Amino acid sequence: MSDGQLLAESDKKLRRDLSSQQLMLISIGSMVGSGWMFAVLSAGAIAGPAVIISWAIAAGLITAMALNYAETATMLPQTGGIVRYPYLTHGRFFGFLMSWSLILGGVTTVSMEALGVVQYSAKYVERWSGVRLVSPDVGGTSLTGSGIACAVAMMLFFFALNVFGIKFLGRFNQWITWWKLIIPVLTFVLLFFTFQGSNFASRGGFAPNGGGSIFNAVAVSGIIFAFQGFREGVNFGGEARNPQRGVFLATVVSVLVTAVIYIMLQVAFIGALDWDSMGLSPGSWSQMASGDWASQPLFSALDSSGIALLGAFSTVLLVDAVISPAGAGWLYMGDGARGLYGMAVQGSLPKAFTRVSSRSGVPWLGLLACLVLGCLFFLPFPGWYQLIGFTTATASLTYLAGGPQVPVLRRTAPELERPFFLRGSAVVSPLGFLAASMVVYWAGFEVLSKVVASFFVAVALYAAVQAPSQKRLTLRFGASLGGGFLALWVALQIAGPLGRDVLPFPVFWGLCAVLVLAAVLTLRWGADAEGRQEIAASWWVMALLMVLFLLSYYGSYAPGSAPRVAFPYDSAVAVGIGLAAYYWARRVGYRTPDLKALQEPPIPPPQGPQHRESTIAA
Repeated sequence: MSDGQLLAESDKKLRRDLSSQQLMLISIGSMVGSGWMFAVLSAGAIAGPAVIISWAIAAGLITAMALNYAETATMLPQTGGIVRYPYLTHGRFFGFLMSWSLILGGVTTVSMEALGVVQYSAKYVERWSGVRLVSPDVGGTSLTGSGIACAVAMMLFFFALNVFGIKFLGRFNQWITWWKLIIPVLTFVLLFFTFQGSNFASRGGFAPNGGGSIFNAVAVSGIIFAFQGFREGVNFGGEARNPQRGVFLATVVSVLVTAVIYIMLQVAFIGALDWDSMGLSPGSWSQMASGDWASQPLFSALDSSGIALLGAFSTVLLVDAVISPAGAGWLYMGDGARGLYGMAVQGSLPKAFTRVSSRSGVPWLGLLACLVLGCLFFLPFPGWYQLIGFTTATASLTYLAGGPQVPVLRRTAPELERPFFLRGSAVVSPLGFLAASMVVYWAGFEVLSKVVASFFVAVALYAAVQAPSQKRLTLRFGASLGGGFLALWVALQIAGPLGRDVLPFPVFWGLCAVLVLAAVLTLRWGADAEGRQEIAASWWVMALLMVLFLLSYYGSYAPGSAPRVAFPYDSAVAVGIGLAAYYWARRVGYRTPDLKALQEPPIPPPQGPQHRESTIAA
């Protein structure tokens, strides 16, 4: 069987049981999780009342990303499409880099929802059982050992729900999603009973932390995270009965619906702030994440109002604090499993990950991997606020591939039917790319240090595992290169800002750049002709990340001293860098072997005597 037949047959194993409405509700259900319950406070702590602008900016950026994916996903509906499309436009090395980024950002999304359930219900559990799930320091934002055990139990619950299969998931999720839409709407309506307009103008003004904080809040507070469910329409698209209609509804309409709810919630929450109840002096925006409302922002706003109706509804919100994140968590676990499935279909993971349960119709090994990996992230990130920036930035790296996909596939596969043709792509495609690259930059230096350290581990894994399996390198050469690079990379990170910080940052950055450059050039030298072309098509993403990392140290999102490149000039420079990377990525995209394989005409079945006899017998 040819590569093209293998790719085509793989998606036939999955059941096409989802209606367009179910697919859209899966996206909405993924968005309305822990994000809306925590981001109103964490974002307000960064930008103050100006955070309302942050939500509007995020909705526009995510819509641009979604429109790019809408054309590709309706043209080529594939399960795990977010990670599979990069293989079609820029080859398997780039596809592997994006897949690794999705593992980092996608699997941690499941962990976020489990943390959200435990953290929001912690005070209630302690009140009734005496078991402390969160530590008392910094507003109860870190889990204790008992809290982590409960988070692991939530992950097991997500796993069990997915095992029931996509048909059960689609039908059951409809009812849960309607609940999850009604509760936020009722929450912001009731919060307006305690509305204080003075919270928007006094207490430091509308933008107490400056204009740059508006964009920083987009990236690190949970705002972009709250919209990430748009990708479910892409990753579940291969299981839709009518993917052309369903994928568009799930990627675009779902963003617009949730954006209205989120903005109204943020307005109502700012208006309902009670500084005395939070244990803070008026206008202490930056300290909100360590105040008494940090672990249960909206519940605390309702419960402290002194209004009987709001106090009664706060109990309902506490129930929803389990239902909403749990409802998103089991969807994101299914999404992560399909991402791993997509990687395996493209050859970046063992073929065992393409196995689909005959009983439930789900990629069970991917589910198991998401369960294990998601639980491991509780160790370095034992709280929602600690994990949010890393999750958002690594996921946004994956979305970089969405912008160039449209023009590259129009050039390399013009014959494919496009049920949704993106008009104005000359503007929307680079805007979608910039949306992802600017979120990465706005995440700030501290988050980017972790992102860079973890992202380039993919180079070692590709050299040691993926390239030999694809016959790009010999096993001995690839293992030596991957192992040597990984050892040097880890040692360098220990000496850098994540470890002992003994190197001046310019020296550290230069050594990182030289090490990555040397490893990839060595990889290119040892690869075959196809491997060299794949590497040539991938330089732009590595260069973009490293340059943004350097800028973040000198820009307005660096920790400590005053920035050398102040806002908005640093963001303007980042936009220029992003546009250069977009047109570079657009130029180097090519008609990859995986795209050629998908376009292969099906091989007709044999017509020998044995085939004719079996046909008659059937």
